[in-house]
Amino acid sequence: MLAYRHAFHAGNHADVLKHAVLVAVLRYMNLKDKGWRLVDTHAGAGGYSLQSAYARQHAEYEAGIGRLWARKDLPPALADYVGLVRAFNPDGQLHQYPGSPALAQRLMRPQDQLRCYELHPTDHKILASFLEGTQGAEVAMADGFAALKSQLPPPTRRGVLLIDPSYELKTDYARVLAALREALTRFAEGTVIVWLPQLQLLEAAQLPQRLKASADSLAKKGWLHAALNVAEADARGFGMLGSSVFVANPPHTLAATLKPLMPFLAEALAQCDSARGRVEVSTR
Repeated sequence: MLAYRHAFHAGNHADVLKHAVLVAVLRYMNLKDKGWRLVDTHAGAGGYSLQSAYARQHAEYEAGIGRLWARKDLPPALADYVGLVRAFNPDGQLHQYPGSPALAQRLMRPQDQLRCYELHPTDHKILASFLEGTQGAEVAMADGFAALKSQLPPPTRRGVLLIDPSYELKTDYARVLAALREALTRFAEGTVIVWLPQLQLLEAAQLPQRLKASADSLAKKGWLHAALNVAEADARGFGMLGSSVFVANPPHTLAATLKPLMPFLAEALAQCDSARGRVEVSTR
């Protein structure tokens, strides 16, 4: 949806979960010398000013990365992610937040590739400028869902697909499921990361189960589902309760990494007494 701007939500609890998982996956990919390709279907602007009018409107980052910024007791994987956010703020103050392309850029090696897709013209322009000159990085103002045919499988047969649309259109739910199926059909051993909002909406409730069913039949190495509930719905039943990350073909180390991290995040980012974090895993 071209009206959507992630700048309103940069650094919130959902970004914390999504980006902590992405960093853990890319760190694992870097354990081998052979290069990898990350395909980011909804890349956004790459980085966001937390002092902008967009970010300050609801200041969602204050209940997200803001709560972790000064803590000294972070689990290792969370400390790694926060360290990358700190590197994006060389003055030591939390003024900027890196999106997934910026985090990937900091973890890329010369042999790795980054393929970013963004339809919003302003965000595309910012992202293209940000990644200009980055070896192995390409930015396109195109539909990331439609790009899978040309990007998967990567030549090295080592790849990660990140799918995180806004879900402001209900059709996104069906498109996400179709994208997972297409990706795993084309590249059965590829790692697919899907971010999902937790809403009191039928489509949101059904999508995790549908992703699991598809991964059960198509993913060579099973799946992992990490869910973080931090809030309660308002009196009308509206509001985002939290989010989750579904990973098809997760690194074999990811479950052990996330199991201590999820309850820590639930406590640190809680906006209600019922906050909780959990990890569910299935292996083939």
